[in-house]
Amino acid sequence: MSDSRLEDLDGPVGPWRGAAPLAASGIAVVCFVAALALAWMSAGTLLLIFAGVLLGVFLDGLTRGLGRVLPLPRGVRLSIASVAVAVAVIGFGSYGGATIVQQGRDLGTTIKNQAGTVTGWLSERGIDVPSLAPQGGGKDGSTDSGQREGGLGGLANGLLKGSSSIVSDAGSVLGPAAAVILGLFDALGNVLVIAFLGLAFAADPKAYRDGAVRFVPPAKRWRASQVLDGAGETLRHWLFGQLIIMAVIFLCTWAGLAFLGIGGALILGLQAGLLAFVPTVGPLVAGLVIVLAALASGTKAVIGAIGVYLAVQCLESYGLTPFIQKRALDIPPATIFAGQLILGVIFGLWGIALALPLMAVIKVLLEQLYVEDTLHEQPSS
Repeated sequence: MSDSRLEDLDGPVGPWRGAAPLAASGIAVVCFVAALALAWMSAGTLLLIFAGVLLGVFLDGLTRGLGRVLPLPRGVRLSIASVAVAVAVIGFGSYGGATIVQQGRDLGTTIKNQAGTVTGWLSERGIDVPSLAPQGGGKDGSTDSGQREGGLGGLANGLLKGSSSIVSDAGSVLGPAAAVILGLFDALGNVLVIAFLGLAFAADPKAYRDGAVRFVPPAKRWRASQVLDGAGETLRHWLFGQLIIMAVIFLCTWAGLAFLGIGGALILGLQAGLLAFVPTVGPLVAGLVIVLAALASGTKAVIGAIGVYLAVQCLESYGLTPFIQKRALDIPPATIFAGQLILGVIFGLWGIALALPLMAVIKVLLEQLYVEDTLHEQPSS
């Protein structure tokens, strides 16, 4: 080969030609695997942050909506929206809190009794039902797993385990009280973390978007801003649509069960509305609870409860969701269920609960970064 042809070649020649791209690919694979391992170990914390992002999207949507009717500074509108949400939550808890607690206690006793009746009926016919009690746990009922617990509960759990030599004697005295205190600390702490993150994100979403875009090469920053804005808009439409669906399911289930005279109609409607946030799995659990609660009122009540449940599910599946969520999230049910399985395996219960918003973000990223930018095609509408 002549010297002129050697000068025309880019990069090294001989055995070293192509080594740089191969090394770059290897580094990329290692970084990807490391990112997956980090996500696996800190799944609870990452999804806790994502829940804070969802709250921030909700507050940002309320702030934008107020801007259409109240020409006030953004900080004032965000304060009004936050106070309104807090007053609504506290007001609902104060107005119906006692009723919800009492119906919750009665419902828990009823479901426990009826579940025992169903289990006995199945056992008499040779069908063994496995116990739902946790197995393989420690003295405190905890289980060992390779995945760390996220949030403040994981921090408190780690502190308690780290100081086991000091509180070992006290633990035997406290017993269940320590678990209750730790559970309350976990729940309240996570609520405070989500509230703080939501307020922080909603206060200045542009700053967080621009901060994330700075990690992108300058030539791609405009496109990265478009993608992040698209993901935020999709989340906003999905979240407000889902809240409307949950409210309708709550009201219809409550009214239908109350009309049938089934005890605990308020708490049954509330749990049905809340579980509607979790696709596929949530409605099935809500229906099972409703049927178990109706068993105490007789066969006619069970038939009526099943009718109410099926009517509400038909309204949600064929009326509300296609009409409200068509713009935000158009994913086939089988794909949603498969995504729940994958996210449930990776992230546990949090992954199942937050499957839909996570899949909404993934869909936006795939459509804009892969379909549009790589394949140069327009995504199907």
